[in-house]
Amino acid sequence: MSGGTELGKQAKAYMDRGDLVPDEVTNAMVRDRLAQQDAQGGFLLDGFPRNVAQAETLNKILDDLGERLDAVLELKVDEEEIVKRLSGRRSCRNCNNVQHVVYDPPATEDVCDVCGGELFQREDDREEVVRHRLDVYHEQTEPLVSFYANEGILVTIEATGPVDEVTARAKAALRNGS
Repeated sequence: MSGGTELGKQAKAYMDRGDLVPDEVTNAMVRDRLAQQDAQGGFLLDGFPRNVAQAETLNKILDDLGERLDAVLELKVDEEEIVKRLSGRRSCRNCNNVQHVVYDPPATEDVCDVCGGELFQREDDREEVVRHRLDVYHEQTEPLVSFYANEGILVTIEATGPVDEVTARAKAALRNGS
């Protein structure tokens, strides 16, 4: 989306409301991206697929490319912690640095520590939008846990704690395959 493509602009409008991007838009973006040369040696998808239909389409895309998923990582976090994490994020209008009002507060309120630019809360990080996103997750995305468990590639970790600890748990789980 940072490239400003038409597909990216369409996706951003949905995400700003906290809604899922329609499958036809998302699938086209993923298909285009995975076909690029730098994805041939491996890739990591974050936030896709968001529903079982997208997962099935992803399998078809990967089959066409002669690829497969090695693992799907599920990060388990308490819902109130998710709300706190996301609604507390602030982004810099100048350099896109991300800080957090609790976990990484700026030295001066609403001022980026990196460049001095203005920090703002993204539309999709407002608490009511985050809660709506969680409702959408339970309805549309949560069924993927069973989908990938049935495929034998689901890896689940506890994702509460400092970023470096969660990262270490994720790396260890992916190395061990469980």
